[in-house]
Amino acid sequence: MENNNIVIDMEQAYDESLKKIFELLEEKKYFKCRDELLKHDVVEIAEMLVDIRREFDLQRMVVLFRSLPKDISVDVFAELSTDDRLDIINIITDPELKYILDELDFDDMIDVLEELPSNIVDKILEQTPKSERKLINTFLKYKEDTAGSLMTPEYINLRKNMTVREALDHIKEVGLDSETIYTCYVLDTGRKLIGVVSLKTLVISPDTMLVSDIMVDDPVVAHVDDDQEEVADLFIRYGYLAIPVVDNEFRLVGIVTVDDVLDVIEEEATEDIERMGGVIDTTDREYLDQSVFQHVRARLPWLFLLMCSYFITGGILRSFEDAMSAVIELVIYMPMLMGTGGNSGSQSSTLIIRGMATGEIELRDFIKVMWKEIRVGVIVGICLSILNYFRIVYLDHNPPMVAITVCVSMILIVIIAKLIGSMLPMIAKRIGIDPALMAGPMMASITDMISLCTYFIMAGLFLNI
Repeated sequence: MENNNIVIDMEQAYDESLKKIFELLEEKKYFKCRDELLKHDVVEIAEMLVDIRREFDLQRMVVLFRSLPKDISVDVFAELSTDDRLDIINIITDPELKYILDELDFDDMIDVLEELPSNIVDKILEQTPKSERKLINTFLKYKEDTAGSLMTPEYINLRKNMTVREALDHIKEVGLDSETIYTCYVLDTGRKLIGVVSLKTLVISPDTMLVSDIMVDDPVVAHVDDDQEEVADLFIRYGYLAIPVVDNEFRLVGIVTVDDVLDVIEEEATEDIERMGGVIDTTDREYLDQSVFQHVRARLPWLFLLMCSYFITGGILRSFEDAMSAVIELVIYMPMLMGTGGNSGSQSSTLIIRGMATGEIELRDFIKVMWKEIRVGVIVGICLSILNYFRIVYLDHNPPMVAITVCVSMILIVIIAKLIGSMLPMIAKRIGIDPALMAGPMMASITDMISLCTYFIMAGLFLNI
């Protein structure tokens, strides 16, 4: 309870400070706004600048950004979104941009350069030392969303014939310019990775012991061309703070740190949620930062496709028009059966998609998953059907054969829906389609069609229509 109160107090302090900044901006007291901003850490300052942009405009956001001390402005810049960074870059001067890029961590600098127009990048590289320019160009060539695009070359490397004392002295010498000091990488000739050793191991080992005697000589690595989602899976599986990235010759070219992977995990989770909801978003902007047209563009294609799928549903209804006319009671229970089928399929697809995302479920588990979902579907279908039988006969006062038709349809629909919900994501992954597309609206459309067909086929069998 005490921790919750602390969080609430922090949120209240943030809101009060932001309100005060808004009032000062109305009065154009920019220096007082800056002083108020500097009471917070860089993450909160970045969030406040975004709130200022939403409440006022980009110009005032940039004015306050430029008023920040140089060292703080660099850290704040690293916390901003891609679009906010680009908008600031388009307004600030070249010397200001060069200072920010020089002070950013290497991986953050690469991210910024990838977002800039090529003419601006060329202009920046012209003023960069030759050795650094070559390294930057190498990193810019890696494909987007790969380990190569995530990594940084700022790591600590050791030699296997170093003593522990020499290794620690080396860490003290170069550690300030490294992304992390907690894991060091042991390299052989040609920069080939032969092992890793943690700072903890170095600190507790005798000074005269050789690095080769305490290193782990079979490290977990990522390849430069590995997808960023595969890299994130490595972090989740092993719980490391950093993972080395190697090329085809097993030469160490950089490391990926956990802070970069957290962004990837959030990005991939957001993408899956959007696809499960039928949203195809090609921007990185947050909801409030997107225009109405961008929202329409993200949602309309999927809605159009799903609407077309309902033409098939309408055709099914037309083909069973006589059955509905003969037994009008059948129409009453159609929404319930279609809804139950959609919900059943969505339950299964959600669990399977999540299981595959966490590595709990593999493609080789296809038969196990199918058998489990059949059993779950049978039990759930029977339970729902028993309840519906008493409702249809004793509350709605319909003939028992109508109740049997609905109940048998319910059991079959639930079983089929759960099978489809569990199998489609696995099939999608097998053929290289994102499994998240097989959930939500897509699942509902498919199960609606199957529910109607099953229902009217059962009506034909039990009611002779």
